[in-house]
Amino acid sequence: MKIHNTLTRKIEEFQPIEENKIKMYVCGPTVYDYMHIGNARPLVVFDTFRRYMRYRGYDVSYVVNFTDVDDKIINKSIKENISTKEVTDRYIKAYLEDAKDLNLDEENTIHPRATEVMDDIIEFVKDLIEKGAAYEVDGDVYFRVSTVKDYGKLSGKNIEDLVHGASNRLESEEAKKKESPLDFALWKKTKIDGEVSWSSPWGMGRPGWHIECSTMNKKILGETIDIHAGGEDLEFPHHENEIAQSESHNGTTFANYWMHNGMIQVDGTKMSKSLGNFFTLHDIKKEYDLMVIRFWLLTTNYRQPINFTREIIEGAKNSLDRINNAYFRLKDLSENNTKIELIPGEEENLKILANFKNKFIEVMDNDLNTADAITVLFDLVKFANSKIDANNSKYLIEKTLDYFNEFEEVLGLENRKKSKANVDEKQILELIELRNQAKINKNYKEADEIRDQLKDLGVSIKDTRDGVKWELI
Repeated sequence: MKIHNTLTRKIEEFQPIEENKIKMYVCGPTVYDYMHIGNARPLVVFDTFRRYMRYRGYDVSYVVNFTDVDDKIINKSIKENISTKEVTDRYIKAYLEDAKDLNLDEENTIHPRATEVMDDIIEFVKDLIEKGAAYEVDGDVYFRVSTVKDYGKLSGKNIEDLVHGASNRLESEEAKKKESPLDFALWKKTKIDGEVSWSSPWGMGRPGWHIECSTMNKKILGETIDIHAGGEDLEFPHHENEIAQSESHNGTTFANYWMHNGMIQVDGTKMSKSLGNFFTLHDIKKEYDLMVIRFWLLTTNYRQPINFTREIIEGAKNSLDRINNAYFRLKDLSENNTKIELIPGEEENLKILANFKNKFIEVMDNDLNTADAITVLFDLVKFANSKIDANNSKYLIEKTLDYFNEFEEVLGLENRKKSKANVDEKQILELIELRNQAKINKNYKEADEIRDQLKDLGVSIKDTRDGVKWELI
C-alpha cells in the first residue's frame, strides 16, 4: 500500500509500527452544530481507508474525537441558555444519525471526548511546563514554540515568516502575555462567570484546542501512532501544534504518516457561511440519501478539491441508481435460478471477474484511488448487465454478487431500495393510466416519455398479462 505522506510530500510505501496492525487518529468535529459536507469528507475518506486496510488484513485501531469544549460551544450555550453538555449531547446525537446514513463504521470507531480526559490534559500541560516547553502567565499557559527546532516541518511554513506575519497583527491582551507571537494556548483562564471550567494548578480554566487531540491520542493509541489524518485546513496550525507539543512531551515521533484530504467547493467557490453556500448534512438528507453523498465524495481523488453542485449530485444519484439496479437484478436472477453447477464455457467469465478484483486492489493500493476503484465497480456493472442472464449458472451469478459485495463493503456503499412509504403512489398510478391511454391511442412516443418520467421518480414498470406492475428501483 502506498500513501501520500504530508510530512514528506511524497508517495511512500506504508510500513506499520507493528505487523498487520494500524493505529490511526482522525480529527473529528467540534460539536456545536450539525455536520456540514466539509466535515463529511474526511470522515468518509478515512473510513474508506480503514475499511480497505482491514480488507487487506490489518487490525485497525481507529479513533475519531469529539471536541466538546470550545469557544463556539460556550457561545451557543450562552445564546440558548443551556449547558455546554446539552449543546454537545444534541449535536453528537445528530452526528451519529448522519454517520449511520453515511454508512460510517461506528461499531469499530472509538469516540473520545475532550471533557473525558481533563485530568490527563492537565498532567500533559504540567509536564510541558516542567520540561521548559511551556510557561504560565496569569492563569493562562502557552507552549514555547522556540523550543522546537523543526517547527513547521509538516506545513512547510518558514518560522521567520510566521513570526513576521504574526508580529504585524494588531496587539491584543493575549499577544502581550506571550513570549513570542507564535506561542499558542495550552490552558485558558476562565474569563466569564458561569463559563464551563475545571480546577487546575493555574486556577480555573479549560484546555486549548490543540492539547486536547494530543492527549486523547496518547491516552488511547500511545506515544507514536501510524497515521494521523484530517482535512488539509488542519495542517496549520492544528496539526503542526500537535506535533510540537506531543514530541516535546513524549520525546519521540508523534505520527509516522500524515494524510490530508482536499477541501469542498460549492459551484467552484470555497464553501463558507459568509458566502451563503454552506450546506449541512441535516439539510441535504431532506432531499438526498446520504449514500449519494458518500458515493460522490469517493468519485474524486481524496487529496484534490471536490466541487458540490446540484447537477453533480444528481449525476452521482443516477450513477448510484445504476449500480443498485445491477445489484438487485443479480439478486433476482440468483433467487430464481436452480442451475447450481458451473456451466461449460463460464470459466472465462470467472477469469474476467478475478481481473476485476486484481485491478480494484491495484488502484486502491495506489494512495486510496477510490475514483478508479469506482470505475472498476462500473466495469463490473457493465459485465453483469451484458454477460449475466437467466441462462447462466447460479454459481456464476453468485460469484458476480460476491464481487459486488466485496467492492461495496470496502467503499462503504450500501444497496438501498426506496421505501414505498416515501413515494406518491397516487401520482404513480395516474402516470401508469396516462401511459395505458397513450398506448391505446398508439401514441408510443408519449408512452415512452411517461415511462421515462416514472423512471426519474425511481419507478420501474413491467407490462404483464395481468396489467402493468410497478416497483421501486
